[in-house]
Amino acid sequence: MSDFLFARSQMAMSLAFHIIFAALGVGMPLLMAISEGLYLRTGRPIYLDLSKRWAKGTAILFAVGAVSGTVLSFELGLLWPQFMEFAGPIIGMPFSLEGFAFFTEAIFLGIYLYGWGRISPFMHWLAGVLVAVSGALSAVFVVTANAWMNAPTGFEIVNGQVVNVDPIAAMLNRASLHQVIHMTLAAYVATGFAVAAVHAYFVLKHKQSTFHRAALSIALIMACISIPLQLLSGDHSAKAVAELQPAKFAAMESLYQSETSAPLAIGGIANDATMELPYAIKIPYALSFLAHGDPFAKVTGLAEFPRDEWPNTQVVHLAFDIMVGSGMIMLALAVWAGWLWWRRRTLPDNRWLLRGLVAAGPLGFIAIETGWVVTEVGRQPWIIYGVVRTADAVTPMTGLVTPFVTFTLLYIFLSIVLVFLLLRQFLETVESGESSKATDLKELREGQ
Repeated sequence: MSDFLFARSQMAMSLAFHIIFAALGVGMPLLMAISEGLYLRTGRPIYLDLSKRWAKGTAILFAVGAVSGTVLSFELGLLWPQFMEFAGPIIGMPFSLEGFAFFTEAIFLGIYLYGWGRISPFMHWLAGVLVAVSGALSAVFVVTANAWMNAPTGFEIVNGQVVNVDPIAAMLNRASLHQVIHMTLAAYVATGFAVAAVHAYFVLKHKQSTFHRAALSIALIMACISIPLQLLSGDHSAKAVAELQPAKFAAMESLYQSETSAPLAIGGIANDATMELPYAIKIPYALSFLAHGDPFAKVTGLAEFPRDEWPNTQVVHLAFDIMVGSGMIMLALAVWAGWLWWRRRTLPDNRWLLRGLVAAGPLGFIAIETGWVVTEVGRQPWIIYGVVRTADAVTPMTGLVTPFVTFTLLYIFLSIVLVFLLLRQFLETVESGESSKATDLKELREGQ
């Protein structure tokens, strides 16, 4: 493997590891804030217990995410010095704001964790809300920087030098809005379904556990509200990509020749040599409608671009199919849960639904990972779309196999530590779920 591929592989591995914690850092604080808000409203101890236990999990995930995020910041300078030299003055502002949001999140998370009984209940809940807001803002600022790489603006190039830098215009580039909305909703979807899967598993084992039933209901509500919004966001994102990055959009569907009334291809094996997509299921007119809102519109194919500007069609198309497929499965589960709730007006605890939720637990994160594959691999061969090629931005140093192996071992170690800590947390949660039965019976006797 060449040093260029080692650099790309190391960055890809680091991003794939970190994005999980970034998403959980957006979703988990919202869950714990909602739970504590319900405690303040109802006075039920079960919600207080739930808030405390979710807060412990959030702290663990935050710590690991902080480590992996720090590694990423070093890798940007180590592996992509030319990129940082070019882009630093332009996108330095969102990275600085992300650092501010990160430290704000850390401060209020500390207040939340150690403020139980030391500050008023309302102020404690407000600290949790600020953790949720700061976590979301941290993700927003990073995504605006990535969006700039897909739609670079806010600068001029004169005699090979970057001049007239406008960092606000760079942050508000044409890709920012749809990427920010899509990623934020993705974090809520992934967290909602993952947490719902954990508690659905325990509800299957202990159906009368009020602790796990309360946790499942909150997580399921977040997941079921977020996933249809995410599908609408995905439609908006697809139209934006078709306009701003037509080569990426063509690769997503492995569309080689420009077509009017283009069909949407599901599955298939992209073949760049023959420029065909055999074995695909095609839905007539659907791709034109997805791209332009018009079933008879023309969609630009890859043949319109030079071969050396094609993304890896096979990878992008497969990743896009997995992302969309994962989203559709989660949407089906959300519709099923909503229908059961509408019929019974109670927690949908059908055993088959609970089993489906357990199986679907990883799908939100699979969708996030494959979505970022579409975003990053689909932009290739450009690191800054249409401006700087990835090959021109990589470090000239050799011997990148050593840092690649080192960071790989670091991520394996962090994963082992994380699994150990979360398993211990889950075992404590099981005990809490069992003890909560007696608590809930006591509440019922007292008329609460």
